[in-house]
This record gives sequence, C-alpha cells and structure tokens, in this order.
Amino acid sequence: MGDRSGIEWTEATWNPTTGCDQVSAGCDNCYALTLAKRLKAMGAAKYQSDGDPRTSGPGFGLALHADALRVPYGWRSPRTVFVNSMSDLFHARIPLDFVRQVFEVMAETPQHTYQVLTKRARRLRRVADRLEWPSNLWIGVSVESTEELGRVDDLRTVPAAIRFLSCEPLLGPLDGLKLDGIHWVIAGGESGPGHRPMEVAWVRELRDACLREEVAFFFKQWGGRTPKSGGRVLDGRTWDQLPLPVST
Repeated sequence: MGDRSGIEWTEATWNPTTGCDQVSAGCDNCYALTLAKRLKAMGAAKYQSDGDPRTSGPGFGLALHADALRVPYGWRSPRTVFVNSMSDLFHARIPLDFVRQVFEVMAETPQHTYQVLTKRARRLRRVADRLEWPSNLWIGVSVESTEELGRVDDLRTVPAAIRFLSCEPLLGPLDGLKLDGIHWVIAGGESGPGHRPMEVAWVRELRDACLREEVAFFFKQWGGRTPKSGGRVLDGRTWDQLPLPVST
C-alpha cells in the first residue's frame, strides 16, 4: 500500500488519512476528489465515506487510518514520500494527537524523506510549536494565486528542515511573492477536462525569482487534457532542481 508514485517530484505516497474539503480556487478541479469517487465505485475500503457535497464528494469524506501508520516501517529501501496525497494532514478535523502520531512515524524512520503539503497554513502555524519536528520532514503550502500568498508567511514560521511551495495549479502571476525562508518551489499547470490554462509568463517569473534568490525550482507540467499533454519543457529544458539540506 502507498508505494511508488507517478508524481514527478516524489517517489512514493503514504495516506494515513484520506478525504478533504475544498478551501480555495486551487481545489476546483481536485484530482483526489475525482479519484476518490472512482475508488469508492471500485469498492476500495478507505474510500467508502462520503464528504459534504458542498465541499467534498463521494468517497472523499475525511477518514483516519490508524493501521496505515505502520506502512513506512515495512519499506526496506529509503525513499522520498509524499504524505497524504489524498488528504490534508492539517485539516481542522484531524486531531492534533493523530498528527503527532504521523510525525512520530517519520521521526522513527529517518531513512525516508517525507514531504507534507497543506492548504491549511494557518492551522499549521498555530500547532507548529506543539509538534516535534524530525529532520527528515519537508513541509510545503499550496500557493495557486496572489490571494493565497498569506500561506507563505505562515509557512516561514515553521521550524522544518525544508520549506517549499507548490504553485500548482498556477492560476495567475504571483506578484509580490517573497522567497526568503523558502528552499524549493514547484510549479505546474492544471490538467483534466476542465483545466484552466497557464501562461508562460507566470512560470518564467517564478523561475527567474528562484534563480535570483538561489531557491531550487521544479517545473512539473504545462497541463492540459491530461497531465502529460503539454509536456514539461520550459525554455528548451526541464527544471528538476531539488533543495539542498539546510540547518534549521
């Protein structure tokens, strides 16, 4: 379970919780919500709870999976792990004690590198001082538009070894973005039948800001009908930079 991922910037996924609720424009065409509906129809046990139809959907009701906490202990080879690709660890209805248990697993499996991405940056900031932060944890926030730049300020307060931004789907230029305290930026366009187009200028501005500030830049995709429709070449090359280890 939870092994090996097709996401370009990670190697595996691990979902100790599943389900979520839409909170901003970046959620409008959520891949996880669509996938959860399909998994429910297939009978997948973790996706039988339905969420609020106003913010979630079939199979996407928030659920905790205590049995999944043991999964990383069984992985023999070190890997980079995206935590909760089908949820948000800092969702308001996930008890802080359960978040602590997830953090404990990460601390006890230092051979792996864990990547946690959230849109709930405010809760992340509020609980950060009540968590023990392992050195193998990277924490990121989604920033799809200027309306969400406040999430970056919240992220800067967190004592993670690596702090990163996921600007995907990038829905507009991120004017006013400051990269101090940020180690990595991922950018990408939206995919799927209702995908919203992304302009080249928005991506170039992000890349150029990263180059100026010496922040690692990863360009995931242009997007389109499918994730691979537009490829992932920007100005004649791919951008697969990863952050270097830093001290907190």
